Amino acid sequence: MIRILLADDEGLMLNSMKTIIATNFGDECEVFTAKTGRVAVEIAEEEKPDIALMDIHMPGLNGIEAMQKIREKNKNIQFIVITAYNKFDYAKDAISIGVFDFLSKPVSKASIIDVLTRAIKSVEEKRKKKIDNIRIREKLETVIPIIENGFVSNLLLQNGSKSENEYYKEIMNIEEEYAYIILLQFGEDYKNGVLTNPVGTGMRLQKEYDQIRQKISDTFSCIIGSMMSNRIVVVVFSNRESVDYDERISIIERTRNLVYALEESTDAKFMAGIGHTKELDKVKESYVEAIRCLDEGESHVAHVDDLPLAGKIDEDYPIDVERRMFNYIEQGDTMQAGQQAKIFFDMLCEKFGQYDDDIKLKVLELVMRAETMGVNAGGLDYGFRYRKDYLSSVLAMKNYSELSKWFISKISLVCENIAFKHEECSETVISKAMDYIDENYTKNISLDDVSKVVNISPYYFSKLFKEEAGVNFIDYLTKKRIDYAKELLEDNTYSIKEVCAMCGYSDPNYFSRIFKKKENVTPSEYRG
Repeated sequence: MIRILLADDEGLMLNSMKTIIATNFGDECEVFTAKTGRVAVEIAEEEKPDIALMDIHMPGLNGIEAMQKIREKNKNIQFIVITAYNKFDYAKDAISIGVFDFLSKPVSKASIIDVLTRAIKSVEEKRKKKIDNIRIREKLETVIPIIENGFVSNLLLQNGSKSENEYYKEIMNIEEEYAYIILLQFGEDYKNGVLTNPVGTGMRLQKEYDQIRQKISDTFSCIIGSMMSNRIVVVVFSNRESVDYDERISIIERTRNLVYALEESTDAKFMAGIGHTKELDKVKESYVEAIRCLDEGESHVAHVDDLPLAGKIDEDYPIDVERRMFNYIEQGDTMQAGQQAKIFFDMLCEKFGQYDDDIKLKVLELVMRAETMGVNAGGLDYGFRYRKDYLSSVLAMKNYSELSKWFISKISLVCENIAFKHEECSETVISKAMDYIDENYTKNISLDDVSKVVNISPYYFSKLFKEEAGVNFIDYLTKKRIDYAKELLEDNTYSIKEVCAMCGYSDPNYFSRIFKKKENVTPSEYRG
């Protein structure tokens, strides 16, 4: 059905055109009429016509003005201008509106039929194109995940040539030469650093894969692999070979927000590992780094820059226990590190008990590695002869029980020193942050600004500040500003607006609300 609006102040003209349309186009068209420009606009807004035959000179709102208003809400309508005047008088305005054709009065039946036939054909072609586009989009919604997964597989398995990668880039309109991997992993719950029920959760979330894809693509410019057990590979494209501190923090924060959004919408727990930016044909290296982040990272979102370097490990070697032990050492958790040290030593004896010298060598290696960690953390001093009796003592031990006690005692001692240094360092970081705040609270500073000064992520800084200072960052900053404002208000030298600016606030209304919230009176009332 084609909907046609006829607008002309001559009733005879309207009736004639209605008759011509009914006779020649029959039920194909539904016709609406208007004798003024204002009525034409109202009908167009309500009925959404496909074609409008508009007289230029009508009472009140003229044809040009009516078409302009109709065009604002109906971008696809075909206008046919009918006039007894020279069309060049209004051609410029008509062109800007997008007029399909002109008819000069008196209008013949043949010309009306001709112009409507062409206009109807144009409308039908546009409709067909719109339907075709919808069908294409629907097909692409099915095909795109398949194409993306093929590209991801090509990149990670490296089983395709460089020309194949270029082909994928071309059909997906990807211009960037670099990318990094975000590896998402999910489970039912998060216990002791491990996601529980990964297989069951993966099967359940298969039904929500499209929703998960959408949230990921809303957050990053990326391609997304299929769900593999309880993991999803995300390839994020970049124009740069590496990222600076600010961009790295931004990537971590965006990933963390994505994890929170996914957890909220799926009722599952998520973790994410983020690798370095690589050339596309080397992006598998970023994938391996992302896996390490999931295996070794301490938080739900970890970037490879936060991890130590690693090499290949024999399958029989208890690397997971070793990593947990060193994680606890790094944290200064003496009890947990001691427990993991005992588990590790017992596993060594179980698997390699016949190799006495190798076990003693491994114990010495790990103790020295732990002590090096302690030295680097500032918890231990180092001297060339500090370990002068280590080798002779270990070699002289007659049984594994004696060696185990020595090993655990050394690990525990390192932990105790690191724990002490952590407390000291945390105090130093927060002290430095507070000094910066104290010197700059009258300026427009933020959590990000201060965390950058102390060179730690905003998320970790916020947590550390609350733990050490006893209040969160914004409360501390607000108290400094309000205390200063009270000092200034006691002196009538400055106006309320000036006090607001001098305390680091740009909006006087916001300043007044914060002041009243903290002091139970407005700045004006405080001044008295």
